[in-house]
Amino acid sequence: MFNDGWIQLAMVLAAVLLLAKPLGSYMARVFTLQKIPVMDRVLGPVENLIYRISGISKGDQQGWMVFTASLLMFNLLGFAFLYALQLVQHSLWLNPAGLPHVPSALAFNTAASFITNTNWQNYAGETTMSLLTQMLGMTVQNFLCVATGLAVLAAFLRALAAKGTGAIGSFWVDTVRSTLYILLPLSIVMGLALASQGVVQTLRATANVHTLQQPTGAAATQPAAGIQTIAMGPVASQESIKELGTNGGGFFNVNSAHPFENPNALTDFLEMVAMLLIPGASCITFGEMVGDTRQGIAILATMTIILAICALLCIHFEQQANPMLPANVAQAHTALMSGGNMEGKEVRFGPANSAIWTVEATATSTGAVNSMIDSYSPFGGLIPMWLMKTGEVIYGGVGTGLTGMLITVMVAVFIAGLMVGRTPEYLGKKIGAYEIKMVSLAILIPPALTLVGTAIASVTPAAVASVSNPGPHGFSEILYAMTSQANNNGSAFAGLNGNTNFYNIIGGLLMLAGRYWSMVATLALAGALAKRKPAPPSVGTFPTHTPLFVAILAGTIVLISGLIFLPALALGPIAEGLSKVVH
Repeated sequence: MFNDGWIQLAMVLAAVLLLAKPLGSYMARVFTLQKIPVMDRVLGPVENLIYRISGISKGDQQGWMVFTASLLMFNLLGFAFLYALQLVQHSLWLNPAGLPHVPSALAFNTAASFITNTNWQNYAGETTMSLLTQMLGMTVQNFLCVATGLAVLAAFLRALAAKGTGAIGSFWVDTVRSTLYILLPLSIVMGLALASQGVVQTLRATANVHTLQQPTGAAATQPAAGIQTIAMGPVASQESIKELGTNGGGFFNVNSAHPFENPNALTDFLEMVAMLLIPGASCITFGEMVGDTRQGIAILATMTIILAICALLCIHFEQQANPMLPANVAQAHTALMSGGNMEGKEVRFGPANSAIWTVEATATSTGAVNSMIDSYSPFGGLIPMWLMKTGEVIYGGVGTGLTGMLITVMVAVFIAGLMVGRTPEYLGKKIGAYEIKMVSLAILIPPALTLVGTAIASVTPAAVASVSNPGPHGFSEILYAMTSQANNNGSAFAGLNGNTNFYNIIGGLLMLAGRYWSMVATLALAGALAKRKPAPPSVGTFPTHTPLFVAILAGTIVLISGLIFLPALALGPIAEGLSKVVH
């Protein structure tokens, strides 16, 4: 079965790496405003109409402060709209189930979640959100929050390639072009592929079906005897951008474990490829925009190696027998049974695909699940928790993952420069005191929010009351929730009742701070780099495209996350795992 895991992982990574080059080159053309013959004819008139209505000039250039102000204003409006939509959904159309308005604390958490690309859900979608809210609120924000991340990435790449001008592009142009030329076409293709495999796409709220096992006795006399009501809706359109945009918010409560979101092995494969596709292609985009494709390949290689190692480790841990089950319970792999820790996993996917999916969803900022992470073995659950604690730079979220990785690269270059006694530089740009301060802020803000949030929740009676398991596992539930929200991931460890005023409010604040404080620091760094004129390479220039640098960068990622989070992890999954070994 372990060989099966190798094969399944290799198929996903091969598909992503094969598609990364053409998509990455295409994205570079989108961001550099180059002609794209077929797409320009189809989408060019729409783009120009948007510019005319909005008063935007395609050639606008903004400094980092104006770019940041535009970003914050746009996202604030998105937050206000989504928050208000939830409060009044009961009185609007496309609510065939007659769902009531969303409570204010939950509406705050959800609005914060979907504008920040977190897509954390303290609710069951099919019983809480109307079809209008799902489409006009969640799905629209799934596009716009991703376009925001791509706009920040484009600005950062322009800053690295700039010749001292200080301009980093236009937030408005980048957002429009990202949505029209990248996200919409990919989502349409993906949506049609999913719908062809049984992912539902309808405006019907429910379907009544006859159950296979008919009731007997007194139950058979009930009016709805033998009838089951199944929730439905426009799922394929939301599912496609959910995975492509590393969003993760599910139409249904059980997310991508639901057969209407992820019905078979083919959809599972397509959705796993989709999660990695744009983050992987962004590395190629980076290489082309800075004029050195080797730089992008080195970043992509670092991400892929770490992701593969984590996936194989998680597969290994989840294919081990659960030591808490009686010895007479069959857990070995056979031709008819997926062996290992099957608790909380769909038999359609088994331990291997479940582990690969979970590693991908937490390495990126997707947060979608096709299995219950709370039921993973302690060390199996440690892997996805650690991946979020890296700042989600192993592929990472669309746009934000690569910018986070490039910031980590600057830390690696800074360390290497100190070791050889040289002023650190990257792509010819000197990294001075101001740049290091912004790098430090961008890296340290999410961990600080995670640890502070965990500490507050661990000593607050109302928060502790939501924990379903005492001891290290309960602490892991809190730590995972705070990590997921502060890092804008959105995956849930489960076992924690998050739909309380405490968790809705603190979680919403963590999501907003984790997203926008880091973005402001990133854009400030971009502004400083854009003003620096690149120096020509010299004999002392440290190469950042070699296997040696890939190793240094991987070590930097492990070092940063380990120094910050090892004590917290020791209190949670590590302590629980060691206790199981002793048991």
